[in-house]
Amino acid sequence: MNNKNNFFTFFCLYIAQQIPMSFFATVIPVIMRQEKFSLSTIGFTVALIKVPWILKFLWSPVVDRFNVTVKDYKRWIFVSELVFAVFIFAVAFFNLFTSFYIILVLIMISFFASATQDIATDALATQSFDRKNKSMINGIQSMGNFGGAMIGGGLLLWIYEKSGWSNITPFLALFVIIALLPLFFNRGITVNRNHSEVKQVNMKDILLFFTQPGIGKQIGFLALYYISMIGTLAMMRPYLVDLGYNMKQIGTMSGLFGTATGLVASFVGGLIIRKIGRHHSRILFAILILFTTFYFFLVSTNPHPEIQLLYVGIVLLWGSYGMAAVIVYTLAMDCARKGREGTDFTVQTVIAQLSGIVIVMISGKIATHSGYTNLFLFEFGLACLSLIYILIAFRKKEIND
Repeated sequence: MNNKNNFFTFFCLYIAQQIPMSFFATVIPVIMRQEKFSLSTIGFTVALIKVPWILKFLWSPVVDRFNVTVKDYKRWIFVSELVFAVFIFAVAFFNLFTSFYIILVLIMISFFASATQDIATDALATQSFDRKNKSMINGIQSMGNFGGAMIGGGLLLWIYEKSGWSNITPFLALFVIIALLPLFFNRGITVNRNHSEVKQVNMKDILLFFTQPGIGKQIGFLALYYISMIGTLAMMRPYLVDLGYNMKQIGTMSGLFGTATGLVASFVGGLIIRKIGRHHSRILFAILILFTTFYFFLVSTNPHPEIQLLYVGIVLLWGSYGMAAVIVYTLAMDCARKGREGTDFTVQTVIAQLSGIVIVMISGKIATHSGYTNLFLFEFGLACLSLIYILIAFRKKEIND
């Protein structure tokens, strides 16, 4: 029963991060495209607001150093989320069109707080579940992410069109606070940390992570595995805008239908990893990614693809992305050193996110100068590179898989 309560608690923490982030990351590029901003500018802006999540590894050792007990973790999570909520609420007092850059600054500050909560949450999750259940908690994490994206990037897009900017953002802040309640009442989470060992954590541990035997293969995996998905996802909404779909239609297709697929795929991905193991799952999901990118290349050769074909592509895109995220998070947890869980997990996710941001900016430029067909061909090439890499680098199945 404890595991079920813990799964629900962490689901709420992850979805609390994702709903505001998905809303901002969805509504801003759509509005920018409608206002005739270039695709490269949109790609740069999307990457910019994610900077706090890229830099979070810099203070992850601090989180590890000052969190020994569950009570410590709860304190850090509560404070971070309250700061997150305050700055989201502050956004409501500014007009999106006349105070665009002020809003971007406030969003970035709020994301710093959310990133801190994420470090503490990931460290706590890493310690709260055994190896057998790590794929499931990472499935829950991805479900929270996709569930938040479904609400923030889909449902709230509908509400935004009817109610406006200043009416919707206060409710985002309120939800962030409400989502903390399961953690407040949960007494079943346990951790086992050595106080003296934890107090030795410092900034050098970021660099020491890279000195572990065989860690180079893991770094290459993190950098390559699903960048083709990230590049495709980043340009999907501008692509739909250019095909003539409005904000409500995009919210339904990508924000609701797509992320709902990702949510289900995350749970299924966790079950698959538990059933066939990490080694075979990594290869299986990479093949699915490869097929997905090739499908979008074929679809984009038609200047006016039927909506049914787009829906099939969206299912493939979000489904493969959901499964890929679970295996990436699971393998990242496996590589986290005891006492440095927050630091090591954060460093690894940042590597994946940083490579994704680079690809987002490159994808925007390719789409601008060469069109969507060449963009999706580029993403297909990245997927091929990723599959070849894991087949060569991870030829042997891990003994404890």
